[in-house]
Amino acid sequence: MSLPSVAAFTDTYLPTVNGVTYTVQSWRDAWHRRGGDMPIIYPAADDYDPDDREYPVRSLPFPFYEGFRIGVPQVPDEVGEMDLVHAHTPFGLGMSAKRVARSQDLPLVASYHTPTSEYASYVSLGDRVERTIRKTAQSYERWFFDRADVVVTPSERTREHVRESVGVSTPVEVVSNGVDIERFKPVETADFRDRYDLPEDRPIVGYTGRHGYEKCLPDIVAATDGMDVTVVFGGDGPAREDLESRAAAADVDVRFLGFLPREELPAFYSILDAFAFPSPVETQGLVALEANACGTPVAGVDSGALSVTIEDGVTGYTYPQGDIGAFREAIERVLSERGELGEACLDSREAISIENAVDTLEDVYRDLL
Repeated sequence: MSLPSVAAFTDTYLPTVNGVTYTVQSWRDAWHRRGGDMPIIYPAADDYDPDDREYPVRSLPFPFYEGFRIGVPQVPDEVGEMDLVHAHTPFGLGMSAKRVARSQDLPLVASYHTPTSEYASYVSLGDRVERTIRKTAQSYERWFFDRADVVVTPSERTREHVRESVGVSTPVEVVSNGVDIERFKPVETADFRDRYDLPEDRPIVGYTGRHGYEKCLPDIVAATDGMDVTVVFGGDGPAREDLESRAAAADVDVRFLGFLPREELPAFYSILDAFAFPSPVETQGLVALEANACGTPVAGVDSGALSVTIEDGVTGYTYPQGDIGAFREAIERVLSERGELGEACLDSREAISIENAVDTLEDVYRDLL
């Protein structure tokens, strides 16, 4: 049975690198490997040349969130006829997806990648304004997602948030983002260690991803203060300067590696003894699964999707949000059980793979059609 043709609309795409970009591209690649067609409509950027069946549209920078652009709602003629439309954003190009689905009487799938209300602090001018923005964001999310035929979330916890906190009444299906297990696997780390001058005589605790205030990254520094470990941060973002200041005042060896090319990430994860993840705003926590796929367990917050992404005593340990002492204990426990936890992480690889995720996605599409 042939696969349906799916038009994917996203306000986040290359050259910006984040979980949404990775998911959209990875699903597209897996869909193509199966013989399907999935054109991507995304905001144009000067430093990215589109691949086959990628269609950039005019876009505007979002002034409050670095690296994010809003696509001007439009649908290039070259996209052609589709069987189904998938919106990966509720904003600019999500409105294009909604319009083309309704005008052509096509099913509309909408992915809930990011809890918009959690980023209210980026644009607020105080607690009252922030509360207003959060309420407005959730009202808009409810309006948009209730106009889809199916909402897709990457985890059961995010499904609960969409249903209970946002108040969406549309059917919600869980489809994991998935990990490319051909790329993310244990690898040799000697070259990476030499390149970044990382020590061999003490455990390494690390995080990679966006350095955003909502990620609570200073908690990693606070939890490891006084520990005989090296802490490494990969990535960049608006909170980096503050994070560096906190690290400089702490009694722990902290290294900032900056943005890491995707091809270096398997070595980054493989060199870690523990991946530290204090972010309470994750809809799945893809980097935690990438670390697991490389055999590295996670010490993460028991909040949001990480409550279920991290399996306590199997792929890592969780701790109550805001409890720095408990975070420290979770890190220490992961370090002490590194071997056993690492083996369990490797045993989970097939279950968290992209191919497994796209199997579920295909079922969602076929049920709609």
